[in-house]
Amino acid sequence: MQLYCNSLTQYNRLITKEVKIGDLLLGNNHPIRLQTMTTTDTMDTIATVEQTIRCIEAGAELVRITAPSKKEAENLLNIKNELRKRGYNTPLIADIHFTPNAAEIAARIIEKVRVNPGNYVDKKKFEQIDYTDLEYAEEIDRIRERFTPLVKICKEYGTAMRIGTNHGSLSDRIMSRYGDTPNGMVESAMEFLRIARGESYHNIVLSMKASNPQVMVQAYRLLIQQMDAEFGECYPLHLGVTEAGDGEDGRVKSAAGIGTLLEDGIGDTIRVSLTEDPEFEIPVCKDLVKRYAVKGQQSTDHSNVPSIEKVPYSPFTYSRRKTFAVGNIGGNQVPVVIADLSKLETITPTSLESIGYKYDEASDKWNISDAAADYVFTGKAELDFALPGTLKVITWPKYSTVSNDKSKYFPMYDARGFLEAESTNSNINFVMLDCFNDETPINDFTFLDELANNPSIVICLSSTNKNAMQSIRRMCMELIQRKIENPIILTIDSHWQTTDEHLIHYATEAGALLLDGFGDGVCFGMTAESYEKSVVSSQQSTGRNYSNNTSVEQFINSTAFSILQATRTRISKTEYISCPSCGRTLFDLQETTAKIRTVTNHLKGVKIAIMGCIVNGPGEMADADFGYVGSGVGKITLYRGKEVVKKNIDSDIAVTELINLLKESGAWVEPSMS
Repeated sequence: MQLYCNSLTQYNRLITKEVKIGDLLLGNNHPIRLQTMTTTDTMDTIATVEQTIRCIEAGAELVRITAPSKKEAENLLNIKNELRKRGYNTPLIADIHFTPNAAEIAARIIEKVRVNPGNYVDKKKFEQIDYTDLEYAEEIDRIRERFTPLVKICKEYGTAMRIGTNHGSLSDRIMSRYGDTPNGMVESAMEFLRIARGESYHNIVLSMKASNPQVMVQAYRLLIQQMDAEFGECYPLHLGVTEAGDGEDGRVKSAAGIGTLLEDGIGDTIRVSLTEDPEFEIPVCKDLVKRYAVKGQQSTDHSNVPSIEKVPYSPFTYSRRKTFAVGNIGGNQVPVVIADLSKLETITPTSLESIGYKYDEASDKWNISDAAADYVFTGKAELDFALPGTLKVITWPKYSTVSNDKSKYFPMYDARGFLEAESTNSNINFVMLDCFNDETPINDFTFLDELANNPSIVICLSSTNKNAMQSIRRMCMELIQRKIENPIILTIDSHWQTTDEHLIHYATEAGALLLDGFGDGVCFGMTAESYEKSVVSSQQSTGRNYSNNTSVEQFINSTAFSILQATRTRISKTEYISCPSCGRTLFDLQETTAKIRTVTNHLKGVKIAIMGCIVNGPGEMADADFGYVGSGVGKITLYRGKEVVKKNIDSDIAVTELINLLKESGAWVEPSMS
């Protein structure tokens, strides 16, 4: 196995051990299974049954139900019996956090239990404790003593288990030795896996969830490498970005994390954690996995994409590819966004509203949003109006060369066109490369050498191959090996039809490259057919963020900034770390999230966690700046980082108190009246 997957240049499923969950087979090249989690009170049998049925009918192949204590675990029998009576045999999963007794009860009733090694036996009290090797070993013995009974029950009853590590709930013991790192996440799970293997129990799935896609992707890659090194085999993997949020942001963050791994053939089951009703998670799961059904379960051969023997970067830590700056692109500058307006018949000042620029005729000034595109590609002659000061135009050479303003209008060439051009722009030239298409000889990189390190060239990488992401990534590796440090624009076209499909496509392909440190800018477009058919409608599941008159250009621009935010490469708005509702939630999570978003969405760069209960509270808020956590029925506790600031506030005044906390902490600015 090469590093963490079978191939970095082709799509090829990672073969994992086969696990049986009821009558469902998972892993070992079986289809990627879709799952979700109920949000009802587990003690309300009928409500839980009916919501589970809605999830199943939406396409869920596994349904998880919270069991925080013995009584909920016992009631799983009533839920299961009612479902079976109604003719539904979908496997059920008990979600366990702090209570081994509940897990042992549930394991005798339903098909799978999920345990979190960070809080199943270990504790998280945010205490810094230095363990000697002896004390550490004694703690492992204590875990073995408490965990082994569950393993034996699962083995006896044929019950499957997920060992599910969460980045934000690593125990104090793990934190003391490994810190808040992907390595700590891996070791947390491996400790439990070793105990299970010691009992010859193998019906196990693992997960490495985090709200930060960078951390999540690195942890899964490290886990695969560790299992392969230690056991010579890999267990099936459940993929998910925890507390992703809702609407467009939740979908983008999930697709960036989950899609990055799926692109490398990693993942046997997925769950998209949205702060929405659980049945709405399943269509997003379907959009993620259907890309690979088209490609086939195994390798899609692209012989024109050369293999690589030594990877010239680390896929286990984030480091942005070294580049020099060309204008405001590359170097240490944040990635730019290029908006494609070439499909508009005419471009007017009003056209620029869709990409973040609004012209005020009365004052003769442009209002520029935080999510305003840096460049536009027009493919047309010079525009007949004065541009906003920060906006620049890319067009074809025949138009840019006759432009009156060479500092505003820049040419776009293909490689051959640039090399044959009689004159080029002295500041910036954009050069397109279709990576490893059928017309490019497999090892002919002479054209790269001719472009190499020209201080005016920005390279725009795209690929018409089916495995476009792998092709572009391979070209990025070639640039590193040849010490070519020109900045690159990730140019990605979508051939899909619906808003959600486009969203998943861009987030998966661009997200995978950005998370590996590749890309000094993005430019998203659509094939002509897709552009004509794409209708952004409030009836679609991402519609809560768009009105019926939202243009394709506005949708794409918003998506580009959301992807850069999700990959932590450019922050342009408030970030919400919001858990999905579940039976433990102590307030209306969707309504509260919407309320908090309404009053804080102008706080660029601030991360606010909205957690339904103490289980998903201070631990799983991970790197949030502020936290709003349910601490009892109708009660909220507010956090600054991991510090409790205000306890047990009435929920009626909690949002106001959150604003007061933001003000006290210097994180508040008054919203603009424009």
